[in-house]
Amino acid sequence: MTTVETVTAEDVRLMQELAQRVTATHPELVNSDASYGELAWNWGKDHASAGASWRRGLWFSGGDLVAWGWAQLPRQVRRDDGSVRDVTGAYLAYQVHPDHAALLDEVIDWFDDTAGNVERTVLPGAADEFGLARWAAHGYGPDPAGLGDTGYWTQLNERDLTDVAEPVLPDGFRFRTADGAGPAAAVAAHVAAWTPTTYTAESYAGVRLTTAYRGDLHVLVEAPDGTMAASTIMWLDEVNKTVEFEPVGTHPGFRRLGLGRAMLLHGMHLARAAGATHATVASLGAPGHPSARELYHGVGFREVSRDLPHLRSAD
Repeated sequence: MTTVETVTAEDVRLMQELAQRVTATHPELVNSDASYGELAWNWGKDHASAGASWRRGLWFSGGDLVAWGWAQLPRQVRRDDGSVRDVTGAYLAYQVHPDHAALLDEVIDWFDDTAGNVERTVLPGAADEFGLARWAAHGYGPDPAGLGDTGYWTQLNERDLTDVAEPVLPDGFRFRTADGAGPAAAVAAHVAAWTPTTYTAESYAGVRLTTAYRGDLHVLVEAPDGTMAASTIMWLDEVNKTVEFEPVGTHPGFRRLGLGRAMLLHGMHLARAAGATHATVASLGAPGHPSARELYHGVGFREVSRDLPHLRSAD
């Protein structure tokens, strides 16, 4: 096992290769922050601003990465509205290949040692019975707030790419790609949908550094007045012929016009042309957060797995 104080683009590539191997045989065991696309998105958008607070551990067997941990330590988060949020706890993204499940104890010990005496949170998958038992053995338990009716637990939704309906945009709107519209438009689309946000031009530059990013699979919807009204990035896993939508967002001034539905359908057609046969997208799963889930289910996605937020309080 090796540990350094940064998470590099090369580390992310190795993590993505593990995600591909687990996806091929046990997709229900791919943790919510350990999927092929999520890894690239999270590293790209935040490594410049938050990378100094990241630590990682890597475990190898026969030259292959078989387990990793990505600890996100306490830090300050500054958003575009001028607000500052103090993150006082630590979070772990991680993945362990099921053939090396016993390494999870080492990953947990490494996280506890790295994070220190602060509240620690983690998102093991609901299907990972072995993993849930090991987290419990190390003093972690379900997070009541995270699992509540307005909690932050997420579900993974999937569908195949046969029989995809044709997208329909309102008059005057049109589809663009980030390759065609350019970086400023891509950033504006994301910021408008997610403000207040930490996302900047520097964030997008980081996203473009990842080997998985394709500007031709970064879809925008342009309004008649030139405003970028919606956007999504699709991450194509060519090994498993799967595309992952992350993120998906619409400008608040253009919601309830069917833009999200049209953009997802258009994206699925592009993904199929690029070789994908299957698509995934994550959403909040709690009853109090229905909007994105209903959007995805409305275009044929169905839940396939979910996470179970766990935490361990500071001693």
